[in-house]
Amino acid sequence: MNEYLVNLHMHTVYSDGHATHSEIARAALRAGVDVIITTDHNVWVQGVEGYHQDGERRVLLLVGEEVHDQRRKPQKNHLLVFGANRAMGPFAPDPQELINRVNEAGGLCFIAHPVDPAAPAFGEGDLSWVSWEVHGYTGIELWNAMSEFKSLLKGKAEAIYYAFNFPAVAHGPFPSVLKKWDELLAQGKRVVAIGGSDAHALIGRMGPLQRTLFPYEAHFQAINTHILTPEPLSGDLATDRRLVLEALRQGHVFVGYDLPAPTRGFRFTASGKGATAWPGDEISANEGVTLQIRLPRKAECHLLKDGEVVQTWTDRETCTHITTEAGVYRVEVYLPFLGKRRGWIFSNPIYLRAA
Repeated sequence: MNEYLVNLHMHTVYSDGHATHSEIARAALRAGVDVIITTDHNVWVQGVEGYHQDGERRVLLLVGEEVHDQRRKPQKNHLLVFGANRAMGPFAPDPQELINRVNEAGGLCFIAHPVDPAAPAFGEGDLSWVSWEVHGYTGIELWNAMSEFKSLLKGKAEAIYYAFNFPAVAHGPFPSVLKKWDELLAQGKRVVAIGGSDAHALIGRMGPLQRTLFPYEAHFQAINTHILTPEPLSGDLATDRRLVLEALRQGHVFVGYDLPAPTRGFRFTASGKGATAWPGDEISANEGVTLQIRLPRKAECHLLKDGEVVQTWTDRETCTHITTEAGVYRVEVYLPFLGKRRGWIFSNPIYLRAA
């Protein structure tokens, strides 16, 4: 499998972002990202997809959409849409109808910032997802950088500190979102987890202070979605677009916080009965399965089954667990950074089925 670093969920001047598609692509090139997916609010921008290149480096820019009912009070239920090839804003008032339309168009959709707490001190409302009765969506945004930033804004002192200390912002997905994901998986749903930057490069002002919250390039070096593809990206837009979207659809991805240390090279596989499974895949537990984890560096690693930790390793780069028990297995990895224990890697599940 071929690994590519994807940064998704970001906004341009077509909605409330502060850069053009070309400017964002240049920032991605500087940061070493392989693919970026823009998602302007209720705007599907046409004619800008393609490769941008600087010397031997190239980045693939794809266009999605963040769809929500702008007339809804209070504002809720934001959905990330990829690959639908048409504007989905007109269907925003009914979340289930919106999801149905995305599926009919052959697209993918992910519940954006499932938990997005209010920051009342700064007039920011709670934009969490509330319509959990819906079905048919591809997955959820497990870790959203700007939702986490909002959660830290308890007052002016915290706002100033975190505005000038972006590396201190990220701690990990909200526990409530991890819990919700496990609940959905326990219901037998295939729910793909992705990580999003939600980058806007907003200009924050407080008295004489002014700060960009946060530069696109900073986001691109932080919370990313790493995809695994069966073929390398070739440079052909249509082919590579299909490979990227299919990896997201199948759950052949993991969420990595690349600022403390690069997460490239993480692998989680299951081997048994002549078959090998990757995150997002299913494999029979009959006759036993060997779960193998490879980390880019030594760290604290947890293997979870059905939402519960079944084995923990510390200060290890390779971890192995043999089982005959069916269930939903996924990996969480943590490491110390800036004096705190922080989330580093969150895999998608491998599904072990009963014989």
